[in-house]
Amino acid sequence: MARSSARPGRTVTVFFLGLAIAYALVALIGTWKPALGLDLEGGTQITLTANGSVDKDKLRQAADIIDERVNGSGVTEAEVTTQGSNEIVVQVPGSAKNNLVQTVLRQARLRFRLVAQVPQSTTPTPAPSSSSSPSAGSSPSTKPHKPKASSSGKNRTAALSGKHHHRTKASSSPSPSATPTSNVPTSTSQVNYTAANKKAFADALTWMANPDPQSVAVYDAYTCPSKTQPVDDPTIPLVTCSQNPDPTTHQYIKYLLSPAQIEGTDITSASAGAPGSQQGQVQWTVNLQLKNPGADEQLKLSQAMAGTSDQFAIVLDGLVISAPTFQGVIPDGSSQITGNFSETEAKSLATSLKYGALPITFDKEKTNVEVIGPSLAGDQLSAGITAGIAGLVLVMIYCLFYYRGLGVVVIASLLVAGATTYAMVLLLAKSAGFTLTLPGIAGLIVAVGITADSFIVFFERIRDEMRSGKSMRVAVEAGWIRARSTCVAADSVSILAAVVLYVFAAGVVKGFAFALGLSTIIDLVVFFWFTKPMVSWLARFSFFNKGHKLSGLDAENLGLDRLPAGGRA
Repeated sequence: MARSSARPGRTVTVFFLGLAIAYALVALIGTWKPALGLDLEGGTQITLTANGSVDKDKLRQAADIIDERVNGSGVTEAEVTTQGSNEIVVQVPGSAKNNLVQTVLRQARLRFRLVAQVPQSTTPTPAPSSSSSPSAGSSPSTKPHKPKASSSGKNRTAALSGKHHHRTKASSSPSPSATPTSNVPTSTSQVNYTAANKKAFADALTWMANPDPQSVAVYDAYTCPSKTQPVDDPTIPLVTCSQNPDPTTHQYIKYLLSPAQIEGTDITSASAGAPGSQQGQVQWTVNLQLKNPGADEQLKLSQAMAGTSDQFAIVLDGLVISAPTFQGVIPDGSSQITGNFSETEAKSLATSLKYGALPITFDKEKTNVEVIGPSLAGDQLSAGITAGIAGLVLVMIYCLFYYRGLGVVVIASLLVAGATTYAMVLLLAKSAGFTLTLPGIAGLIVAVGITADSFIVFFERIRDEMRSGKSMRVAVEAGWIRARSTCVAADSVSILAAVVLYVFAAGVVKGFAFALGLSTIIDLVVFFWFTKPMVSWLARFSFFNKGHKLSGLDAENLGLDRLPAGGRA
């Protein structure tokens, strides 16, 4: 504490340096206007129609999962509701990007299967261009994810590796696809596997090297890309295509896959990351953590397949997004999907996997995306801002009238707190999708009173110490020791209340709680690194320590006959 009081100028300088860095980041972002919520600015409405008749419980469950996907950060304040017996309405602030529509629509059913050792072929029909053909699980306007080609020109849609292991690549032997025959099923879902012939693929590792003839016949008859979505039954083999075409041949890769070995329900966490770069471009990945029994199965498979050319397919909604090989044993269930993902694509996929698969499917042809206006009148925002400014001015006037010279510190601290809050709102809008709603503005206004309360506690402690015979310089340090514990306790209660509201509330109440908690934390930062050093610095001037009538610390204002001469410790 002594060092802090001895160099208050250094503390204030460091604080303003941090504030300058915050605004430099805002300038880099290039956005000086906060993102507004549905109630103030409007946004985008996505209406989803379920396929066929669905159970109300499943519709509600799907709505909850979609709500977690689009509002996972808790501060975007998107609204997800059910409508009728088969519709879900998603309202998102601002304009919805294609990756958001993809996140909403994606079934996100992930399974891990083994790739059978049969010639993997491509269809001779060129794949549609990226501008006209959506990838699986995306809206018609979504740009498909292009797989990354390896240096050898072979298919490499992504890679699966354990932590600290090298990235792997899938190898394939492209050849023309066979033409379907009239007497062979075109899908494994049409094959009637009896209990007897299911024994043929009960041991997936053995089946992978020598697949059953029935599945091979289906594989030979299948063409890519398929006009229908594959039926992904986890108990039987699957014939399907790569989610995206090969970047060199512009053709889809065909796969014959074993029954599912690991289910996506074994995923405990999924996140997007950028661990490295290649040829000057950031390589985005999706990091997965598996729990048992998935982690144990992955360990067993990696022990058997590591160092071989056997492939391990990662299947999302019936299509292969990655077909890597194991180059090492994965003992802890940690995996990584890598490839030519953009940042938004990697985050969208990670979000979908993190919150689980939808229990129902939607008709993409009936998906409706439209722009909606604000739910509140335009003057509500002006009224909220006016109320905030009026409250701030009234607090400043009261403190200036009551504390006189010390009131200048209050005004400066409130202005600095306001500038800090605005910078954080802008940065969070970009990094966490924070949108400012009318309840959020109310949370910021309430925090003005919390901030002013900290100053009052501190100043009153200083006055009490001076009444006991201490000089101002001594009283500032003695009063600070007692005032800071009081202020920290009070702000801790406020933060705790905000956390409880944030956790248990829903919708715009979360925004109020987040704004209240953010402002309270900023109050503590300003109180410790601006207000206290400023008061310590002012205590060096005779205008304050000698009790000028306008300082607010004169004898009359303190209720004393005279100030102590020189003060005492």
